[in-house]
Amino acid sequence: MEITILEDKKNRLVFEIKDENHTLCNLLREELWNDKSVKVSAYNISHPLVMIPKFIIETDSKKNPKAALKAAIKRIKDKNADLKKQAKKLK
Repeated sequence: MEITILEDKKNRLVFEIKDENHTLCNLLREELWNDKSVKVSAYNISHPLVMIPKFIIETDSKKNPKAALKAAIKRIKDKNADLKKQAKKLK
């Protein structure tokens, strides 16, 4: 996974995630919406053959977008670890 930052401002972050698809982007977009300081969480894939999603995060002045992104990634990791534990119990 390769991330290219296109815009990095106080309350706005725009970046591309090379070779990713809707699976990761939807998960990340949804998790970012769980943060009350996030005002915009969206992505666009301009062409399906190129598959370079362009992600936009905008926040209020309480948290910068990079901090919101890092927190969302941590929550996703924690949920996945919990899911893994639950799956092991099924064996």
